[in-house]
Amino acid sequence: MLDLKRIQENKEKVEELLLRKGYKADFDTILKLDEERRAIISKIEQLKAERNKVSAQIPALKKAGQPVEQIFADMRALGEKIAEGDKQTAELEEKVFSLLSSIPNIPDEDLLSGEKENNQVIKEVGKKPEFNFKMQNHVDLCTKLGIIDYARGTKLSGGGFWIYRKDGARLEWALLNFFISEHLKDGYEFILPPHQLGYNCGFGAGQFPKFSDEVYWLDCDEDRKKNRFILPTAETALVNMYANEIIDESKLPMKFFAYTPCYRKEAGSYRAEERGMIRGHQFNKVEMVQYAHPEKSMEAFNELVDKAASLIEKLGLHFRVSKLAAGDCSASMARTYDIEVWIPSMGIYKEVSSVSNANDYQARRNNTKYRDSVTGKPAFVHTLNGSGLATSRVFPALIEQYQNEDGSITIPEVLRPFMGGQTIIK
Repeated sequence: MLDLKRIQENKEKVEELLLRKGYKADFDTILKLDEERRAIISKIEQLKAERNKVSAQIPALKKAGQPVEQIFADMRALGEKIAEGDKQTAELEEKVFSLLSSIPNIPDEDLLSGEKENNQVIKEVGKKPEFNFKMQNHVDLCTKLGIIDYARGTKLSGGGFWIYRKDGARLEWALLNFFISEHLKDGYEFILPPHQLGYNCGFGAGQFPKFSDEVYWLDCDEDRKKNRFILPTAETALVNMYANEIIDESKLPMKFFAYTPCYRKEAGSYRAEERGMIRGHQFNKVEMVQYAHPEKSMEAFNELVDKAASLIEKLGLHFRVSKLAAGDCSASMARTYDIEVWIPSMGIYKEVSSVSNANDYQARRNNTKYRDSVTGKPAFVHTLNGSGLATSRVFPALIEQYQNEDGSITIPEVLRPFMGGQTIIK
């Protein structure tokens, strides 16, 4: 959620930055409601001051034997006016909060306007693999090896699902264990969160109400705020762990990672390039999240980008890192870098990790603060997240980039300890 004070002090600049995301902001209604709210608060304070002044005089009047019945009646009437003013203030605050919560995050000033066409490739690692034989796509390879069962996955659950089998299941588990071991080495705390979350988590992460139709809801109450949903990413849980709390500044940055399956109602397009595991309704992911001091926010972001990239590099896969234009960043994020792996059969790169900084946007929505050691006052933390990593695209890239002429797959060296020393799938 945006800082109302920032809008009040620099409305034109905020509007210009939001236009880079393709969002035309109209703050007039919000500012008018807030002005009305402040006017009522000022009036209430005057009434309270008057009440306190008269209340202080009552003992002396009583002692002097003067009647005070009318004064008590006036005080009751004054109290009713104050109560009505408090009610109006709360209603206006709720309206302002609701309007602010529907506005996307402000992109960082160094981001270009527009969408995918203005994304910038800032780094390429490794070389595109070259084959001296007829290359196969991951669907055919996995089917022939019997390691992914697409047909029975569809039989069980419909399109967008698959079954890992034999060495396919072992390879998937090896990837997850490799990611987990790397994050543990870096001192991140391992979390296994609930997969069922309350509405407040979706709101606090900035995914609700706009994207509330893209998750799987478990309950049937007409009021979704009373229902639970299955998490679309562990970020939704991790960034809400300290909602409505004040964190000691000495604990920042707080670094977490979680393993969960992720459940997405909208699996995306169904073009030929989206075949197999590239898009699905359920996939495995290890997610990283940091709670950072605002002054260390960019440092935390760079760390997450480097961590996600290093995982792909250690797997020996060709990939690139792209800085997203403002309009290609999600609604909740101020900046995002994508780590994109090369899929040879498609001739394109596919995102396997999005590393993003929400700045204080999520913290304002779920009221997560730290206590500043200098001022002693609470302030909002910055929250950052990044996939580290999602397997549903790493797996196909690995299968294709490590394929051999006989249809076998060489297992990357870093995964072999998690597969009992096995070096090849055939």
